[in-house]
Amino acid sequence: MTDLEPRALDDLTLDECWDRLRAGVIGRLAVNNGHQPDVFPVNYVVDTDRIVIQTAEGTKLAAAIASGNVGFEIDDIDVTTRCGWSVVVHGIAHEPTTTASVTRDEALDLHPWAGASHEGRFIEIVPTRIRGRRLREQD
Repeated sequence: MTDLEPRALDDLTLDECWDRLRAGVIGRLAVNNGHQPDVFPVNYVVDTDRIVIQTAEGTKLAAAIASGNVGFEIDDIDVTTRCGWSVVVHGIAHEPTTTASVTRDEALDLHPWAGASHEGRFIEIVPTRIRGRRLREQD
């Protein structure tokens, strides 16, 4: 197969999407920041049926909580073979406010890459829609 031959595009099952989300550590959080979108690379963990991000005060946290509606995306692409996959999550974001919720999030194996100033603030995303696709060589 040459690099110019078309690839097949398949939908991932919901289970395959969750498997990829659980295996990942880096994603992109998309928020509505006023009248424009913003996208932030973030590290994350999946806890049961929600995505948890640890962050500091700022645009990411404020915009995610203000609108509530967010997008989250992960992918893996091999540019040599032009094959890979992506998972896109639409969801509702909120900041945990109870002691029990914060304690639960603090117990997760989630460590910000950008420094200790992030500790104590979390964004939880409850998915409302999950869609995944795989781009592969045709049979």
